[in-house]
Amino acid sequence: MLYAQTPASEKRRLFRERLASGELLRLPGAFNPLSARLIERKGFEGVYISGAVLSADLGLPDIGLTTLTEVAARGAQIAAMTELPALIDADTGFGEPMNVARTVHVLEDAGLSGLHIEDQVNPKRCGHLDGKAVVDESTALKRVRAAVEARRDPNLLIMARTDIRAVEGMDAATDRARALVDAGADAIFPEAMRSLEEFAAMRAAIDVPMLANMTEFGKSELFSVDQLRDVGVNIVIWPVSLLRLAMGAAERGLDELLAQGHLSGRLGQMQHRADLYDLIDYAGYGRFDQNVFDFEVRR
Repeated sequence: MLYAQTPASEKRRLFRERLASGELLRLPGAFNPLSARLIERKGFEGVYISGAVLSADLGLPDIGLTTLTEVAARGAQIAAMTELPALIDADTGFGEPMNVARTVHVLEDAGLSGLHIEDQVNPKRCGHLDGKAVVDESTALKRVRAAVEARRDPNLLIMARTDIRAVEGMDAATDRARALVDAGADAIFPEAMRSLEEFAAMRAAIDVPMLANMTEFGKSELFSVDQLRDVGVNIVIWPVSLLRLAMGAAERGLDELLAQGHLSGRLGQMQHRADLYDLIDYAGYGRFDQNVFDFEVRR
């Protein structure tokens, strides 16, 4: 009832422990707190909070328009609703290295288990669009060092994302990843890998956990969990999938409402009221209220 019972520090510790085990962790993207609870119920190992989804939720493109305050607020809402660890997209850290340090403090206080900082120029753009630009290596390393230095909980996962593959090629990507690890990154997110062979090459270049982004309609082929596990991937995210599914269903439902004037034919595709109430633990709130409000009001 209400919020998760596991303290943020314990979520971080357990997240690190599972990563150290070598298993592949599956983190679907949660587009709101309720979807995070559904991800947990279905048995996944964590939730991912995408910057692209947070932007889209506000009706904005993913070009660096969201603020740290907006991202932290939504991240806190999602992280609080699940016992699972939540990994959040912190874009470029919302500014210069000192801003990156503050970003880490704010997201740590918001209850996140990990965050990733990327090496795009600021403002950034979606990692699977053409025309990206990355900062020089010195700037990228300063961002990571600032993030690592700023964290107070040593179990907070600081992940470095590099977008250099699409700009300068695979050799530059492995070189940048190694440098980011040397700067203190706990894990690497190589964006827009195009093949399993590229993931394997990145795996051979680094000795920290590696993330694969299986976003639809992007630069990467949509590999299976088993394929990614076989090339040494430790975390896989599907950042926008649930939002795309939900918006696709919403659009089809609105079209039918316009055409038919009712949604009787869509009932089988909707989450039943009973399932919604079960997911939000409606009965638990009722029991709590009865146990607390057990006195008689007299006039």
